[in-house]
Amino acid sequence: MDQNYVGYGSRSSVIRAAADSRERFLVRTYNHLFGAIVLFAGIEIALFKTGAASVIARAMMGTSWLVVLGAFMLVSWLASRAAHTAMSKPVQYAALAGYVVAQAIIFVPLLYIADMVAPGAIQSAAMVTMVGFAGLTAIAFVTRKDFSFLGALLRWGGICALVLIGASLLFGFQLGTFFSVAMVAFAGAAILYDTSNVLHHFPEDRHVGAALELFASVAMLFWYVLRLFISSRD
Repeated sequence: MDQNYVGYGSRSSVIRAAADSRERFLVRTYNHLFGAIVLFAGIEIALFKTGAASVIARAMMGTSWLVVLGAFMLVSWLASRAAHTAMSKPVQYAALAGYVVAQAIIFVPLLYIADMVAPGAIQSAAMVTMVGFAGLTAIAFVTRKDFSFLGALLRWGGICALVLIGASLLFGFQLGTFFSVAMVAFAGAAILYDTSNVLHHFPEDRHVGAALELFASVAMLFWYVLRLFISSRD
């Protein structure tokens, strides 16, 4: 009787410890995600307040977007790899910060255009993005469903999207409203997938990498929601 009781208590302690550990991981992940969003917003505000955004936007719009996209993809891959594999915490933080800076720079032309042709669109898109992210996160947390099955779909969808974007840059055709709507849906699926991985699969010492993945999906959602707001003002 006593031995059974001790055994049950030990198992309960292990389960409780595992739950506490996962809870700490989730808190750290979302704290780092919030920090990344604040850093992104701070960089953009500083660039626009100082007038640097205008210089960057004009320079980037006068450059081949294939080069810009290629550079961004390289930085993204390096940052993601470092955040997921580096043992050093400073390296992981540097990877997250570097990725946020890269996102802030590549967003400048879109934000610059939105500020010029669609006043108020940035704030509206940010609000829609926050509401959408909160809703999708709530679905993942409440249902506790494992959305890892979306991984293959997202990989294929990502490849198709990159091919279309590359083709549009090479041949000069516009990716219209339907593409933006499809990419909003794609970003929503990515948020569900990433949130599910955070809940069920991420190692508990990789909260920085988890925050980077979530930030990437939130940034993608914001990009295409903002594109929709801009196109609606044309």
